Amino acid sequence: MIVDLRSDTFTKPSPAMREAIAKAEVGDDVFGEDPTTNLLQEKVAAMMGKEAGLFVSSGTMGNQVAINALTQPGDEVILESDSHIFYYEAGAPALLSGVQLRTLPGMHGILTPNQVEEAIRSDNLHFPPTRLVCLENTHNRAGGRIYPIEYMREIRRRTQKKGIKMHLDGARLWNASVATGISLKEYARYFDSVTVCFSKGLGAPVGSMLVGDRDFIARARRYRKIYGGAMRQVGILTAAALYAVENNIQRLADDHRNARTLAEAVASLPGISLDLDSVQTNILIMKITNAKYTALQAEEDLKKEGILVLALGPSMVRAVTHLDVSEEGIAKAIATFRKVFHK
Repeated sequence: MIVDLRSDTFTKPSPAMREAIAKAEVGDDVFGEDPTTNLLQEKVAAMMGKEAGLFVSSGTMGNQVAINALTQPGDEVILESDSHIFYYEAGAPALLSGVQLRTLPGMHGILTPNQVEEAIRSDNLHFPPTRLVCLENTHNRAGGRIYPIEYMREIRRRTQKKGIKMHLDGARLWNASVATGISLKEYARYFDSVTVCFSKGLGAPVGSMLVGDRDFIARARRYRKIYGGAMRQVGILTAAALYAVENNIQRLADDHRNARTLAEAVASLPGISLDLDSVQTNILIMKITNAKYTALQAEEDLKKEGILVLALGPSMVRAVTHLDVSEEGIAKAIATFRKVFHK
């Protein structure tokens, strides 16, 4: 048995989801005539307390469309230095929107309201105007950390007074909501736009959703077209996302429980450092403490035993639980970690 813990993006559609795909009612989405896509957009927008939604091919596209629609070239965007938008989106804000990113070092991916406020530019012609603040919840490189709702609320209060917009990269917002009991609507209310992903823990093969008010989504739709993201009979994809939203959100608690079980087992192993307090959802970030043993070596040794993890740097290893990892798979992973790290 192979246990793939590299990412929750490795989930595959279940038989029931494939059946939903096969039976999808479709139309031309460029003309707004795909009924399945329209239903998904309306449903997710309502879940987030927003007026409208726009299906996009990926979270990166959703984030970049949002930045385009909320800024002008020459503006500045504030975000955390390990955020997905800065770290994993190939320099897209500079290329596509012509904006400057101002990155701030967060504590476990979290920026405080004071940090954000202090970074806002004064009205001085030497400076780019601050137009947008982007936050990430949960935070990928911080190990699936949940952004404190009180911080979001206060950052919103301070930025709103200055006319600065806010965008939430909520690729794994579903996980944050399930873990805390805080509704998606409550999280989303502090942001002008939000992206959520269907192809991670929810198990759909493709797609994300961008939500906001109707005027924002109208602008976003144009940018999606410019990016080449306008698709035709896309109901074949959105049917899978719709199934995921209707069936796979609450089961994320299983992934969180499996992540905690794995974390508690490996945290005490020699050669591994893992902060158990950091394991709040479905992601584990482990540090290899043996200077002569790299993360890549650990990745390879685990792979030989059928356990797939991801090296994030010279000494950092990530493991992510998801719907295709069973309790039996977690048991095998624990046994394998014990074997490899007791060498």
